[in-house]
Formats: sequence, C-alpha cells, structure tokens
Amino acid sequence: MPAPTVQVSQPRIPSPVARPRGDRHPGRARGEPWALAAVLFAAYTVVSLGRYRHMATLSWDLGIFEQVVRSYARLRAPVADLKGPGFDILGDHFSPVTALLAPVYRLFPSPVTLLVAQAALFALSAVPVTRAASRLLGRRQGLALGLAYGLSWGVQRAVDFDFHEICFAVPLIAFSLEALLARRPRAALGWALPLVLVKEDLGLTLAAIALVVAWRTRGSSPRTVRYALGAAVFGVAATVLVLTVVVPAFNTSGGYDYWNKVSGAGSPFDGAGSKLRTLAWLLIPTSGLLALRSPLLLVALPTLGWRFLSGDEHYWGTDWHYSAVLMPVVFLALADALPAVRRAARAWLRSYAAHLPAAVAAAALALTTSLPLAQLTEAEVYRTPAAVSDVERLLARIPDDATVEANVGPVSRLTARCRVFWLGDTRGVLPEYIALENIDGRYRDPVDYARTLHPLAEYAVAGEAAGYVVLERRTATAGV
Repeated sequence: MPAPTVQVSQPRIPSPVARPRGDRHPGRARGEPWALAAVLFAAYTVVSLGRYRHMATLSWDLGIFEQVVRSYARLRAPVADLKGPGFDILGDHFSPVTALLAPVYRLFPSPVTLLVAQAALFALSAVPVTRAASRLLGRRQGLALGLAYGLSWGVQRAVDFDFHEICFAVPLIAFSLEALLARRPRAALGWALPLVLVKEDLGLTLAAIALVVAWRTRGSSPRTVRYALGAAVFGVAATVLVLTVVVPAFNTSGGYDYWNKVSGAGSPFDGAGSKLRTLAWLLIPTSGLLALRSPLLLVALPTLGWRFLSGDEHYWGTDWHYSAVLMPVVFLALADALPAVRRAARAWLRSYAAHLPAAVAAAALALTTSLPLAQLTEAEVYRTPAAVSDVERLLARIPDDATVEANVGPVSRLTARCRVFWLGDTRGVLPEYIALENIDGRYRDPVDYARTLHPLAEYAVAGEAAGYVVLERRTATAGV
C-alpha cells in the first residue's frame, strides 16, 4: 500500500484588495473616514471663518454667491448686482446647484452660511477618498491617504478662497471615482451626472469619467459600456449647449464672457514654467508620480486642458481654487495604482509602493506649515481684531435694503441686507451709499472720487474707521 500523504495547509496571504491588513475592526474602519471628515470640517471652518473675521476677503466672489443664494432663498431669479444691476448669474457661469443652499440660507442669512457649507462639502469629500483607499490598501494606509488628501494643497487653497461653486464638484467626483474603484460603474455614472449643474466646463469631466467607466467595463458588461458612452455624449452635449445657448440667453451681451480667456491665448508653450510647476505639484507630493499608472488620471485632463490653453495666467498656477477638483482624482488614481505596483517584479518598486502612503501623508503635513491650515496654530485666527469691529460698526450705519456701491472690503458685510453694486458699475443706478476700503489711501479724496462716479449727485462722508469710508448721498439733480 502506498504511504499516506500528509497535506500541509499553507497560510493564506490576504490580498490587498480582498482583505487588506489592518481591517480587524470593521466597525472602527467604517467610522474612521467620517471621524477624519469631522476633524477636517472643523479645521476648514476655522480657517475660512478666520479670513472672514479679519475682513481679508480675496475677491468679490463671496458677495456674488451670497447675492445669488439670497435670490434663490426668496424664490427669485439668481441676480448678482455685483456683476451689474439685475445681472442673472446664469449668464456668467451655469451653476444652478447653488440653489441647494437656499433653504439653509433662509434660516441663517449670512455669508458665513456659505463658508460653513463649503467647509462641510470639502470635508465630506474625504470620506469616499479614505474609504476607497482603505478598501484597496488597508485601514492604516487608507487613513494615511485620506489625511494626505484632506491636507492637500489644492483643497487648502480652495478653502482659503472664500466661496466658489466647485465645492459641490469635489465630493461628486470623489464619490463617483470611489464607486468606480468598488466596481459599481453605474453608481459612478450616477454620482458624476450632476456635475453638469455645477459649472459649464464640468460636463467634460463627466465625459472623461464616463469614458474611464466604459474602458473598465468593456470586457464584463456591454450594457454598462453603452450607458457610459451615452453619459459621455451627454456631458459633451451639455457643455456645448450651455456655452452656446443657455449662458448667452441669460447674458446681457448675448454671449459667453469667458471665450476671450481662450481666444486671447497665445502659444500653448506660453507660461510653460508655471504650467510645469503646477504639474509637478499635482503629481509629486500627492502621489509620488504613481498616479500616472492609473487611467483615473485621465479625469483630470479636461480641467488641465482649459486651464493651460487659456491666455489668463491666473489659471496656470497653484493659487486660488482651480486645483481643488483635481485632488480627489490624483489621490484615488494613486490608490488605484498601488495594488498592482506592490506586485511589481522590481523589489525597489514594491518597497516604494509600500511606503508611499505614509510618505505622501508626511509630505502633506510638512507642506501644511506653509499653507492656510497653518493658521490653526496662530491665536489671531480665533480673534476679531478691534479694527474690524470698528469697521463693522461703521458699516452697520447703512440701513437695511439700502443701495450701496462698494469695493472688495465692504461687500461681504453688506450683501446679506443691502442691494450692493460693484464700484464703478452701477449702470445708471444712483446708490444711496458708497462704501470704500481705503486702507492703502488709493482714494485721496473720497468725496471727489464719488463725484467722478456720479457727477450729478452730491455725496458726503458719513463716517470713517480703520481705513474704510462710508459716503452718503445728500442731493441729486432732478431726473437722475
């Protein structure tokens, strides 16, 4: 008789996709992305409200969006008088998604409502990023990538830029790509479809996501491929329709005001240094270049395309809010690429992949010392300067529902209760008040400057505080 054989079972090595290391506490793993989002929400809110508290507004956007949301809250057309008296914002950018803030704004009518909502949306986007990374890489490395994403320079720059409608796009893209990585392609398309309501260029981002879905499902689900291709066509068609029909229909000039940003462009190599630096910032500290190994990175191409083809150099760099929509793409592309790289033939590449999530998190923490969240360690961010209190008391003298012409400084303190116009763009409307930020002494004689704006009216100084001046209209020629 043959000798009996003894079967020795080999220990099962968990794959990074099926059962990543560190998932011994599934309940804790489910809660950790939300806990991280809560911490990020608190941090974003402090920084955003700190800028508002110090009257350090960077542009007129916060005032414009408050006027729009205020109109929606009153069930009116989304008029932004800062863009011109009676200007319908749908003639500038197609962002009807901001109407979602109207119910909350109706309860809390303040620009602070917009800033807190933006902080919440950005923080929410960390949940799908962290969950997807944890599912693919394990709990610890997933948390590391989630933290790195939450501290990423693109998100921090956007938090620091008052308010912008792209805060809705960031979580939509993150949830869409998470669903794609979880092999739920139809859910990925569902999350991406609302992008056409966020901003006119994001229909192309929808198309890019749909094409990646089609590529990933080409061998497993022909029906899903058809759905994805249909969504891609819809995204492109929506962008074309909005740019050529919808926006011009609401625009007083009958066109799209931002065509000149592209038509005025020179060679694509103009600003090559700025563009290359932006690409380096986009790929190196966030993914160590390994995001290039994932097809998900193709989703970034529409945004990078219009930015780099534009003749406006502000779009080329890393400032402002323009890179926020790219952050979930890059980090989830890295999460997608890492499992395959861990099985690479080269030992150094496997080691690089194994240590990269921790390195990316460390890089994000190090870079944060020179980014907006560094303000969390400064006591001033939690205080209202005495000079700001003086200015707020000055602006409070302007009665509710008054018509006011203003520059950047006073705008966000007035749009919640007054009809505010941009300085020099009242187009025949004679404002009752003019509010000026004049800290640098640009307006040497505010009364004389008011006379140049409105020659047939007389304005007098109603008050001054900390470099701000309020002028009140005294008389006006009959018929004006």
